[in-house]
Amino acid sequence: MAKLTTLEEFIVDRQQEFPYASGELSGLLSSIVLASKVVNREINKAGLVDITGSAGEENVQGEEQQKLDVYANEKFQAALESLGEVCGVASEEDDDFVAFKSKEALNGKYVVLTDPLDGSSNIDVNVSIGTIFSIYRRQSEPGKPAELRDFLQKGTEQIAAGYVIYGSSTMLVYSTGHGVNGFTLDPSLGTYYLSHPDLKTPSNGKIYSINEGNIQLCEKGVQDYVEKCQDEKKPHKARYIGSLVADFHRNLLKGGIYLYPATTKAKNGKLRLLYECNPLAFIAEQAGGRATDGHQRIMEIEPKELHQRTPYFIGSEQMVKDLEACL
Repeated sequence: MAKLTTLEEFIVDRQQEFPYASGELSGLLSSIVLASKVVNREINKAGLVDITGSAGEENVQGEEQQKLDVYANEKFQAALESLGEVCGVASEEDDDFVAFKSKEALNGKYVVLTDPLDGSSNIDVNVSIGTIFSIYRRQSEPGKPAELRDFLQKGTEQIAAGYVIYGSSTMLVYSTGHGVNGFTLDPSLGTYYLSHPDLKTPSNGKIYSINEGNIQLCEKGVQDYVEKCQDEKKPHKARYIGSLVADFHRNLLKGGIYLYPATTKAKNGKLRLLYECNPLAFIAEQAGGRATDGHQRIMEIEPKELHQRTPYFIGSEQMVKDLEACL
C-alpha cells in the first residue's frame, strides 16, 4: 500500500509556490487546520453536550447565532492570533473586523476572512455544515494595526482560499492558486490525508441547487433557467441541502450549479461576497468551474463594505454559461 501524504507534508512540499512567503503561509494554513480539528471535535459532540441551539443573540446580518457559531468564531480567531503572521481577521459573525495588537501581529503580512460555521442552523438535525476561509496579503503599512482596506479587496487578490466540510467524513479542500486539493481527516489519528488530488469539476452536470420555494420571487431569467432544468425531455436532478458548503462540495465533485439569486425581498441576494462567495469562487475557478452574480465575474466585484451581499451562481462552467444566457 502506497504511503498516504499528510496535509502537513503536502503544505511543506508546496512552499516553493510562494517564494515571497518564507514559510509563513504554511504556518497560517496549519493554524486553520488546527482550529478545524477543534471545531470538528465539538460538532461531533452535538446532542451529547450543551453545544447546540441558539446562543440568544443575532449577528450583524440579523441572523440568530447558534452556540457553535460563537464557539467556532472564537476558536478560529484564537488560532490565527496566536500565529503572529496575521494582522487581522474579519468574520461573518462580527460587526467589524478584528485588528490584532501583539507586536508580531502588527507586522503580520496577511488578513483572513472567514465564515466560521456555514449552515449552522442545520446542526440540530445532523446535516453537513462547513467552514469557509479566504487569505489576502495586507495592503496597509506593517507595524501598524490592520485597516479596513486590507479586507476590502477583490477576490482576484486572494492568495489562498478553502473550506472544511463536516459531514459523513471531515474534509478540507483548499487552493493557493495552483489547482485544488482535498484532504480527509482520519479521526483516530487527528490527521488530514490527501484523498482528492488535483480536483477538477465536470464542465457540465445534471444537478441544480436552489431554494425553489422562492422561485416566484426571482427574476424571469432565473425562472426560465430552472424551467429548462425541469424539461421532461432532459430533466436535471434538484438537490438542495441548505448548507452552502455541502451543496457546493457535492456539485464540485459531481457537476452542477448552485443558485442563490436576488429576489423581490432580497434585492442584493443573501450570501456574503467576502466570506462565502469569493473563497468558493476561487476554488471553483481553480477546479475549472465558473462563478458570477449573473452579469459579472464574482471575483472582479469591487467590495464596498465588509458584509456586502450579492446574487450568486456557481458551478460547472457550461451550466453557469447557460444560466447567464437566460439572464
